[in-house]
Amino acid sequence: MTSVEIYTTPTCGFCHAAKRLLSSKGVTFSEISLAQQPERRAEMMQRSGGGRTVPQIFVGETHVGGCDDLYALDKAGKLDALLAA
Repeated sequence: MTSVEIYTTPTCGFCHAAKRLLSSKGVTFSEISLAQQPERRAEMMQRSGGGRTVPQIFVGETHVGGCDDLYALDKAGKLDALLAA
């Protein structure tokens, strides 16, 4: 299974929703908390092409985007294939 990374903050409802979806699929992910590691915000923005909001989700080298993007991929039936790649 491809590695999954998600940049989050503890008070972000969209972050919690994205993590719930990934967990419901049995996906193990690495969470990068910008509250605990604020210096990684610049890294997140660079990797995401300028994304400033959380969550920012990466599956392998693919930038999925945010929570809405993750749910849209799932609804379109494309998330499982991306995770399995």
